[in-house]
Amino acid sequence: MSEPLLEIRGLTRTFGGGTRWFGPDRPGVHAVQGIDLDVARGETLGIVGESGCGKSTLARLLVGLDTPTEGSIRFAGDDLQALRAQDRHALSRRLQYVFQDPLSSLNPRKRIRDILAAPLRYLRGLDGDALERRLGELMEVVNLRPEFISRFPHEFSGGQAQRIGIARALAAEPKLLVLDEPVSALDVSIQAQVLKLLRRLKGEFDLTYLFISHDLSVVETISDRIAVMYFGRVVEQAPSRRLFHAPAHPYTRLLLESAPVPGGPPIRAESGEAELPDPLAPPPGCAFAPRCPRARDDCRGAIPALDRPGESRDHLAACIHPLQGTWQRQAPRDTEIRTE
Repeated sequence: MSEPLLEIRGLTRTFGGGTRWFGPDRPGVHAVQGIDLDVARGETLGIVGESGCGKSTLARLLVGLDTPTEGSIRFAGDDLQALRAQDRHALSRRLQYVFQDPLSSLNPRKRIRDILAAPLRYLRGLDGDALERRLGELMEVVNLRPEFISRFPHEFSGGQAQRIGIARALAAEPKLLVLDEPVSALDVSIQAQVLKLLRRLKGEFDLTYLFISHDLSVVETISDRIAVMYFGRVVEQAPSRRLFHAPAHPYTRLLLESAPVPGGPPIRAESGEAELPDPLAPPPGCAFAPRCPRARDDCRGAIPALDRPGESRDHLAACIHPLQGTWQRQAPRDTEIRTE
């Protein structure tokens, strides 16, 4: 991998907890625990995992909407926390956030012109003719008609509203976009259009993406590399094709087998525990052990570190007993077509 644009080291975010005058200390919820990640310039890193695994908390930490309890985030060699302390707009010029729900992320009282003009004025210092020209360019680049700029957010469909959200992010001319479930609220046909737009914009503006989603088919389509999160930790990371071809962590295999395939066999019920552990009382050792069919006594002794499960240098898994071999996606069943 080339020199990373984004470096995350030991990133931790704990909610709650603390000491009491009487009684034991209050337990805290470790939403993100000791995450180490590198994102190369021009790369699309996919982040996948179940709801509650810490994906959105990680996204909020990166763009400055939340503050880490521990750890560091460096962007092009600069510490983001130090940058934010010096200039509150420093992060916004480098990283931008695209929200999951496009309509709720846009101010319903403002016209699209005002929504897009704000970052151009306050982050890029544009005004007058330069501002108007840039507004027209932003509408064109996300394939929206120029006259739409005078409308309010409620006058748009979900797909159009998400295009406006992307245009607002691009207005700051960032180098990295954090996309938090950007297509999960859209119809499947609209998802394809937005993904195609994101692919084009990445090449056109030399962007780097951190793409967060629970939809494996979407992540596989757009990502160069994938990190799998479970219970606040990264349990596996690998190039996209390799992760889908030969997952090493049992949790990754569970995610792949749980994804429905059109025309395929019905999803089988998972044996063992089906829920995430209690965040206030995490299990000892590997958090996935209560649900893992391969778990042994040593899995419950210590939290496994990310390590290479095989010879591939860019494939890491936090598992003492990683899976071996390849995974074959279930093929759709043959369907007899009858005509009358």
